[in-house]
Amino acid sequence: MDVHDPIARAVIECAADAIVAVDDGLRVTVWNPAAERMFGWTADELLGRVLPIVPDELKAEHNAVQERLLTRRSGDGGQISIATRRFHRDGRLIDVRIDNSLLQSRDGEPLGWVGVYHPVEEDEVAQHHMAERARLVRRLNDIVADLNAELDLGVVLDRITAALIELTGADAGGFVRIEGDRLRLVNVSGLPQRMLGTTADLRSSLVGELMRSGKTVKLATGARRLDDLIWSELDGLHTVALGLSFLQNRPYGALYALFSGRKIGHTELELLELLAGHAGVAVGNAVAYAEVVRQRAHERAVIDSSADGIAVLDRDGLVRQWNPAASALTGIPPDEAVGRPLPFELPALGEMLTIPLETGVWLNVLVAAIEETGELVVDFRDVTEAKALEEAKDLFLATTSHELRTPVTVVQGFASTLANRWDDLADADRRAAVATIAERAQSLGRLVEHLLRGARAGADELAVTIETFDLVKVLEGVVAGFRSLSELHRVELEVEPGLPPARGDALATDIVLGQLLENAFKYSPDGGEVRVRARCEGGELVITVEDEGIGIAPGDHDRIFERFVQGEAGDRRRFGGIGLGLYIVKRLTEAQGGRISAHPARPDGARTGTRMCLRLEIAD
Repeated sequence: MDVHDPIARAVIECAADAIVAVDDGLRVTVWNPAAERMFGWTADELLGRVLPIVPDELKAEHNAVQERLLTRRSGDGGQISIATRRFHRDGRLIDVRIDNSLLQSRDGEPLGWVGVYHPVEEDEVAQHHMAERARLVRRLNDIVADLNAELDLGVVLDRITAALIELTGADAGGFVRIEGDRLRLVNVSGLPQRMLGTTADLRSSLVGELMRSGKTVKLATGARRLDDLIWSELDGLHTVALGLSFLQNRPYGALYALFSGRKIGHTELELLELLAGHAGVAVGNAVAYAEVVRQRAHERAVIDSSADGIAVLDRDGLVRQWNPAASALTGIPPDEAVGRPLPFELPALGEMLTIPLETGVWLNVLVAAIEETGELVVDFRDVTEAKALEEAKDLFLATTSHELRTPVTVVQGFASTLANRWDDLADADRRAAVATIAERAQSLGRLVEHLLRGARAGADELAVTIETFDLVKVLEGVVAGFRSLSELHRVELEVEPGLPPARGDALATDIVLGQLLENAFKYSPDGGEVRVRARCEGGELVITVEDEGIGIAPGDHDRIFERFVQGEAGDRRRFGGIGLGLYIVKRLTEAQGGRISAHPARPDGARTGTRMCLRLEIAD
């Protein structure tokens, strides 16, 4: 029927049933008197306006019917009847049955739709249809609740396609994700699993057509169009329905329903559109959850890989996270730390606190607050070495000032005496004063040399040359030089016959041996024998320097090689020095691949005498 024909217009005006026609923009073009009586609006109020009688919850059904009509043109029995509800002007809902038809031009182009509305209070068929619709809605609600309760994306997609087949009776289904200008098949049901992961061009696909149409659901029929991404794998396929899923108001993917047996109706199309919409919500939840999981895993990886100890405290101050570095620094494993208070004091927010642990470790502790959760993040790092260096600097200043004070005072005093009383002093007194100044200057020179060597050793700047050298010659030279330095000490040298040459640095070894002999003299104030021995042992050259002095306190045999540490307990300044000699010895020895250690001279461990043991490599 041509609704613009005068005769047709007269029939419409006289019809007992409400007749409503809309163009392809959904604007009303026909609104007969029966429509005025049924819905309460006059024709003058609605002609040219968008049809206002479709409830929001039924717009998907309305769109599905229109899409279905588009596939029935060309004389394919082009009418669809549905039982549904529509708005009255006063806001109440009216139960109606609508016979929908497509309006076409003479050349078959769609112009709009026309609906004939019948009251259905007594229509049992319509009541049955409404009951079936209610059942489907209830089932859809159950499915949506099930979808929204699941947060695993793969499971969500499986349930969506399973629900699609259950509700629409489709023979197969699938979900494609939009990835830029491509589509990727990420889930299938009723199709071969090998198809997963295949891609297709978005623009030329039905999804691209649907997006360009501005609609959310689409039907495709006919063999000419069934050559897209997935449906060619389904034998006997005659109809494809697809609905868009949105994520954050942007198209995320599309849900396909494929039909090779039964026919598809507007109800199935409506269910597809609704399910695709809910799928977008469920997928959005799963994607957001996956992102939260990924973010937490990233944060956990950062925390676990941090060299700093990191603890997260809840509102009650109890530990909730405890990374590996925290366990290493405190010695407390996670299962003993989590759920308990922090094992050390917390500083105020924005401040740093340096605290010692019972284990001797010093920590710098910082705290930051997470305002959203009320949690505290505690960061703590090991500053034991820095603390020891700070103490060493203080000790260095105190020790150096002590060691420099006496020789400088003596030099100043004798120099002042010579300058002021030169003519009054006898020649012997002048010579004695000059000799004292020279001796004290020599002491200052040795002290400065120790300081320079200690600084280079601490900065790893000790330069050694690894080569083959005659160890016996070095030993004989060092011993000969020390035999004439003290009348109280006797230096004896014992060298194993046929001692092979050493591999290392001859000058560094000379300095090491000289320092060991100097210490042997220094810590044997009453004199005695100092015995130097050299032999081969276990593929190494072993040189020992043994004295009869005061010895080393138990537990200090390793400490004496640290900076600013002396081996004599009590008044540590009694023998002078700044405690750098053995530190330099250790660094020079290790720089040439050797080892140095300290031991009691007597086998019973009594604190009488010291035996220093130097081990060097034998030359190839």
